[in-house]
Formats: sequence, structure tokens, C-alpha cells
Amino acid sequence: MTADSGESSDTMRERAAGDTRLLWFLLDANRWLVTGLLSAVLFCGILAVGLLHPTPALTLLTRGDPVETLFQALITGTITAVTLVLTLNQLVLSQELGAVGDQRERMDGSMQFRADVAKAVDTPVSPAEPSAFLRSLVRGTAEQAETIQDTVDATTLDDDLTALLSTYLDDVRSNADGVTGQLEGGTFGEFDVLKAALNYNYSWKLYIGRRIREAYADELTDDIDDSLADLVETLELFGPAREHFKTLYFQWELSALSRTLLYVAIPALTVAITSLLFLDVQGFVGVTAGVPDVLWLLAVTTTASLLPFTVLISYVLRIVTITKRTLAIGPFILRETDRSVDVDWE
Repeated sequence: MTADSGESSDTMRERAAGDTRLLWFLLDANRWLVTGLLSAVLFCGILAVGLLHPTPALTLLTRGDPVETLFQALITGTITAVTLVLTLNQLVLSQELGAVGDQRERMDGSMQFRADVAKAVDTPVSPAEPSAFLRSLVRGTAEQAETIQDTVDATTLDDDLTALLSTYLDDVRSNADGVTGQLEGGTFGEFDVLKAALNYNYSWKLYIGRRIREAYADELTDDIDDSLADLVETLELFGPAREHFKTLYFQWELSALSRTLLYVAIPALTVAITSLLFLDVQGFVGVTAGVPDVLWLLAVTTTASLLPFTVLISYVLRIVTITKRTLAIGPFILRETDRSVDVDWE
């Protein structure tokens, strides 16, 4: 929570320590756009090095067999990438395979969790769609915070405790309202649903809620304490729900990555093999736009041959970034925070 406003940095963008443009590149940007940007950097890098090198590109490329060696390595690497695709597919499938007893246990656990959520948000049946399920949990915390605030307003408490509760409850409501709007109409498989869930800073709210109950146990009325306990319980349910849908999203992304790699592997192999067999750099002695034709050709063919790897990098960047930002579950804060609205235990 910030010192100025007494509110927590709830969204990922607010909690990001670095440039938010980098966060957009890592998480929000379309993966094909990221692939294109990485390929453009590679393409321009090859051209830049070729132009800045003191020895002409044609001389370098005809000295020995660097082109043949390059494309032999690219062919080997692409075949290895296809093998990686099969491994990833096996990894995804292994999560879904199991004996009937294991599947029954998973089903029972899922149904029990859904029942717990339905009870917490006071609804007969919890929603089936992931975005609606998360939205019901988040909206439930906002409604509980509103109820507690009404009780606090109608109760005579210490001024400092009243201010602390009001700040905390207002933060819960404002963050929940924003995330509820982001989840509205979301479709699972798109990053927007998981992004909205990551924007709900439940860990800090859970931590502060538990500490308030502990530190002010003698001053809180029974109604307020019971209501805070219900809010904390709902926040505790949000943690495993988010982690479950994060796991499903990772499986979805790995499946999409596997399919995409298979799509681009054949064209990349075709370019690499034809370049290895038929490319004669000595036949390209012209200059276009101030750049030797052989350098243009080498940059294009190399970038195309490396397309499977740029696709792989674009997907892995998002997955590892999400993983880093969600390493802990529950009231564990793995980043620096301003604890100005912390509770004094002394």
C-alpha cells in the first residue's frame, strides 16, 4: 500500500518495478506481433553486422563454407525443435491421463471446491465459465467489504481502527470493481481472463485482513469480526481458483505453441534445406539500396529458418513472466512493498 493514498498497488502494471512497455511486450502483446518484432531485430542485426564489418560481405561468405555450415546447423536445430514439440504435447497430455480412481478424485475435489465457492458468494450454484467463476468470487469480496463498511459506519470504534478498516475495505471494493469489469465477457484461452485475475491483489488483502483480526481482536465487535472472517475465507478461495485457471491456461498455451511450431517448422526447414542445396552466394554480386544482394538474401533466409525459435521465445516469455509473478500462493509477498498501512504489533 502506498504511503500517500493508503491503497495497495493492485494491478500488475502498478506493481511492475520496471518499464511498463516491457510488461506490455512480455504479457499483453499478441504473440505473432512479438514473433515479428524478434524476427525484425534478428534481420536488422544481420544486416547491420554485415554492413559494419570491415570486410565486404561477399568476401566473407565465399571464404570457406560459412553458409553451408550455418544452414546445416539450422536444419539440425529445427528438427530438434520439432522433437521439443512432441515432448511438450506429451507433457500436456500427461496431465489429463490417469486411472478412473484418479479422475474420480479430481472430480470430487473440483465439485467440493465449487460448492465452497457457491457457499462463500451466497449463490446456489457457482458459474461454470472460468471468467464468470472468477468474477463471482471477486464480486463476492466487494459485496462483503460493502457489508462490513456499513457495519463499521454504524458502530462506534476507535478512530484509528475505523480509518484503517475504511481504507482496507475501500481498497478491496475498488480493486474488485475494476477486475470485475475486466472479466466481463472474457473468453478462456485469451490472456485477458488470466490478466484480470492477476490484477486482483488478493495476497495483500488476505494478509492485511488476517492481521487486523489478530491485532484488534479485543476491539472488533462480533459482527465485524465474523464478517472479516467471511471476507478472508473468500479471499482464500480466490488463490487456488486463480492457480487452477493459470494451470489450465498454461496447458492451453503449450498446446497452441506446439501447434504453431509444427506449422512453421516445415516452411523453415524448406528454406534452410533449399538454401543449403541451391544457394550460390557467388551469383549475387549486385547491390540494392546500398546493401549487397547476398547480404539481403542471407538475412531473409536465416530469419525465416529461425522462425520456430522466435515463435518459441515469444510464448515462453509470457509463460515465464506469469510464473515469476505468481510464484507464491496465499499471503506471501515476494516483491518490495510499502507497508505504510501495516498493523503495529507492538
